[in-house]
Formats: sequence, C-alpha cells, structure tokens
Amino acid sequence: MKEIVDLAVEVAKEAGEFLLKNFGNISQIEKKGDRNFATNLDKEAEEMIIAKVKSKFPDHGIIAEESGNSGEDREYLWIIDPLDGTHNFMRNIDIFGVSIGVVYKGDFIAGVIYMPKDKELYVGAKGNGAYKNGKKISVSSTKDLKECSISFDSSIRYAPRVMLGVLGDLAKEVFNVRMLGSSVRQLSYVAEGKLDLAVEFHDRPWDFAGGACIIEEAGGTLTNLRGDPLTYKDIGYIVSNPYVYENIQTIVSKYIKKKT
Repeated sequence: MKEIVDLAVEVAKEAGEFLLKNFGNISQIEKKGDRNFATNLDKEAEEMIIAKVKSKFPDHGIIAEESGNSGEDREYLWIIDPLDGTHNFMRNIDIFGVSIGVVYKGDFIAGVIYMPKDKELYVGAKGNGAYKNGKKISVSSTKDLKECSISFDSSIRYAPRVMLGVLGDLAKEVFNVRMLGSSVRQLSYVAEGKLDLAVEFHDRPWDFAGGACIIEEAGGTLTNLRGDPLTYKDIGYIVSNPYVYENIQTIVSKYIKKKT
C-alpha cells in the first residue's frame, strides 16, 4: 500500500506543479461535448501521470478522464483526473486540482488530492486515516442542518427539473450553498470540515475517486444518489458528515428513483 500511496502523491504533486506553472498559458482547447472541454494541459498532465504509473505498476489498470480505460478488469485500478476544475482553469480561476484514486477489487483503498495553488495535499489510505499536509483531518461535527454550509452541483442545465427541485429543498433547510466548480475542492473541504456536505449529480469516477477514500477515512459518509455505497461505476454522489446524511438523502430520494 505504501508504494501505491507514495507514487500517487508523487505524480499528483508533479502534475499539479506543472499545471500551476502553466496557469494562464493554455495553447489549445478541445470541445468534448455540450459545454465540456479539455485543454492541452489536461492531456499533458495526464500523460505524465499515466507514464509513471505504468512504469511502476505495469499490471494495474487505469481509468483516465482524457485517455479512457485500460485494463479496467485488473485487481488494482487507478482512476485519474489530471485537472479537476477545467472551466475554472480556463477562466483563470485558481480553484482546480489533481485527483488520483486507487481501487482494489472494487473498493476505494487510496486517494490523493493536490491543490497546487495553495500547496494543499490531501491523502487517504484505507485503515490509516486522512491527512492534509501530514496533519490528520476529519469531517465536521455539525448536527443541525440549519447550520450546514454545503456545495451543490453547478451543472444544473443537464437536469434542471430534478436538480433545481433538490437545490430548492436543500436551500430551505441549510445555512448556505456554494458552487465551487471543482469536485476535488468540495470533497477536500468536506473531508476537513470546512463544508458539511455536497451533492453532485453528474460527476464521473475520475471526479470523485481521489476524494472517496479521503472522505471515508475522515469519518464521512459517501453514497450514490440512491443511497447505496458509492462505486467507481456510479455517476453522482452525496457526501456529508455522518450526522446530517440521512436528512440529505431523504431530500434527494424524493427526486431520484431507486433501481429495481
């Protein structure tokens, strides 16, 4: 495990420093879909990470946002987002980071988030706790929903009826709502107790895999939108401290149908 975590930290920091050095110097933007983009820097950072992972662990599988899946059926699976918060990055908003998660036989066993602008390194390893820059962290202890600060998915255009319904119900119950435009930022904030919870509808595995183990090791609750244990095959999630999770899931469940 230590070798895996050490490599994840190494490549996350290397990619993050590369992104920071080139912040404001994008030379190419590729449109991937409806208001979904990748820059030349996303791809270069991802190539750096994958090259080192393959060199050290050639038998491990990889899921990466820009280059897709390779060996997804392997016991060990690295899930990589070289630049989470691409739209922020494109707008010269410095809320962005690198996300690397490692899955073993379907379980999140390690996660690293690196926020290069503020030199914030978050690390979680199964059974070993969660840390920010070497200091142990934990989720908040807020028990009253009315005192909660939350982050909510900014991609409301994809499902406005459902998402605005959930947002409206949440907004009536909580203290305030933030939209940060970066999953790694909101997941790391929940892990260290700066936010109490977050709801995302359209996040893919590369968006949340790095934060999953960190959240769990920090004492948080992380599920898919239906309230089932989160897997790397899910889309969207609910994350919170353990005290308010049931309240949030009750609100979301009014809009999200259980699979039958």
